[in-house]
Amino acid sequence: MRTVIHFDMDAFFASVEQLDAPELLGKPVLVGARSRRGVVTAASYEARPSGVRSAMSMVEALRRCPEAVVVPPRRSRYVELSRQVFSVFRRYTPLVEGLSVDEAFLDVSESRALFGDGETIARRVKRDIHEEIGLTGSAGVAPNKFVAKIASDLDKPDGLVLVPTDGAAKFLAPLPLERMWRVGPKARVRLRAAGFQTIGDLARADANTLEQLLGSWGPVARDLARGIDDRPVVVGAPPKSLGSEETFEDDLRTRDALLKPILRQSMRVADRLVDQGLWARVVTLKIKYRDHRIRSRQMKLPRAVSDTDAIFEAAGELLGRFDDLAYGVRLTGVAVSGITNAPGEELFPDAERERRERLAATSHVLRERFGTAGLTRASLIREPSVKRDSHT
Repeated sequence: MRTVIHFDMDAFFASVEQLDAPELLGKPVLVGARSRRGVVTAASYEARPSGVRSAMSMVEALRRCPEAVVVPPRRSRYVELSRQVFSVFRRYTPLVEGLSVDEAFLDVSESRALFGDGETIARRVKRDIHEEIGLTGSAGVAPNKFVAKIASDLDKPDGLVLVPTDGAAKFLAPLPLERMWRVGPKARVRLRAAGFQTIGDLARADANTLEQLLGSWGPVARDLARGIDDRPVVVGAPPKSLGSEETFEDDLRTRDALLKPILRQSMRVADRLVDQGLWARVVTLKIKYRDHRIRSRQMKLPRAVSDTDAIFEAAGELLGRFDDLAYGVRLTGVAVSGITNAPGEELFPDAERERRERLAATSHVLRERFGTAGLTRASLIREPSVKRDSHT
């Protein structure tokens, strides 16, 4: 039987800030921009009893928790400690599937003879991360990914939940629908109207009924509710998308004003591709207008890219497909998808592309070493006021 561990770092960004600034220990910490349009990127556990959560507006978060300390996000530091955490994971198994910088699945089925059962391995991982890095995480140990992920969230922070090999369905049955993967607010309304309250109710449901309520995902939901999940832990699978977006302190209303943040976002996305050795075929530009309307445009490129210029060129072309810029834009975001581990073979070598990719790699290394102030585009030296930089 398989043994899967889902490991989730506890309030990772906020915990890193408390680690680096011990005077913040025990205090409510919010990571994000302190402004009228700022958004909470992460909240420490000390802030959460006030009802503060990530993705909440900073204004609302500070209304609920006025004593909170607000610190700006430091992406390079989070990535640095994430790498240390993942090196601990790989100490116990090569089968590690990263879901984000602070979350991963570990298949330890073949590691039990060397390190002990799943619970023992999870405790060793938690101990090593705490002693060597100074952070805590919560783990769920179960026979598959779905159950392990739910388990890890039930005893946070610094928790460990063990689900016996033959006890997945029993473990899931009393849990509310909110714990069920891919059951959003609208689906919950439909399910509750039909008499479903718990995951156990889904497990006992007729497949046809669930298909009527949830579409083609209904039968899959019933299997998951019964603790059945055959998905393997996939090593090295590239993320489905990478992105960067910013909310502006003041609305921007012209193409020229918008191109600067779009260039900056393209640079960040390119850095992340280079950092992970990835290329992308699809570029998406998102805009949020003054009245909170969100629109996006997408372009598929003729070949996979990983450099700022190619991403920015596509995003700039997409910007021309938006109307009403003069109405006021409060946010832009650049994202890439169609991500691959290899750029693909070309019939004729493209010297210009190779030059751009070498430049992207060199620029990334310099920014990682000296910070963004050490190397940037000349056109970004005078940049519009922004209050949030978020990544997906």
